[in-house]
Amino acid sequence: MNEKELAEISGGVESLGFRPLYRQVRDRLIRRLVDGVWAPGEPLPSEIQLAAELGVSQGTVRKALDAMAAENLVVRRQGRGTFVARHDEERIMFQFFKLVGDDGQRTFPQSKVLALSLARANAAERATLKLAKDTRVIRIRRLRSIGGAPVIVENIALPEPMFPGLAAMEPPNNLYGLYAMRFGVTVASTREQLKAVSVCEADAEALGVAPGAPALKIDRLALSLERQPVEWRVSVCLTEKLHYLSELR
Repeated sequence: MNEKELAEISGGVESLGFRPLYRQVRDRLIRRLVDGVWAPGEPLPSEIQLAAELGVSQGTVRKALDAMAAENLVVRRQGRGTFVARHDEERIMFQFFKLVGDDGQRTFPQSKVLALSLARANAAERATLKLAKDTRVIRIRRLRSIGGAPVIVENIALPEPMFPGLAAMEPPNNLYGLYAMRFGVTVASTREQLKAVSVCEADAEALGVAPGAPALKIDRLALSLERQPVEWRVSVCLTEKLHYLSELR
């Protein structure tokens, strides 16, 4: 397919406005990530190879890969090439974990699973995760600690059809890495809502604080490469020594 043919791909609503060619190439490459053509950590073909295969210029491919790198979907390594991004702890800490010590130190928390169950999704889970009636969800409740001190209680809901067998596993600390490597589900982006709350009795017991203590609630919806909801996570965080850091670029 050459550049002219690719430029004519966009139809329907998209045909009403200009859609840059590099965005079309980006979408084709992301489709390959979704289809598992390239696994996390695997190198992509060179820009020259991709350009020849897609029938576009090397500059168009480079711009598409630059856009994917900005979205943390691929990693550029000088002299080595472009690789599919992994959900390793370093990436998660800078892209998805926004709590930072008041001293500026970033520390990836350790986790302890408090409960894990499989059940029919309730109304809130169906609405948030866009699930059909009677779909089952995997629920994970866990306590997260930094420097040995409990600071976060998380309640996580996952669509069971996307993660078959996970309910029978011992979830690791790095869940996003598990989703990608074991189930082929890559978390590409998240939507978060923040709210100041008082800690409820159950969360207070887990965190070792008095009920009613101030906390930050982070309500996060994780989306796949196809913008499909894959995880709903509600975290109650103690922020006496931590703050939420959002870096806009």
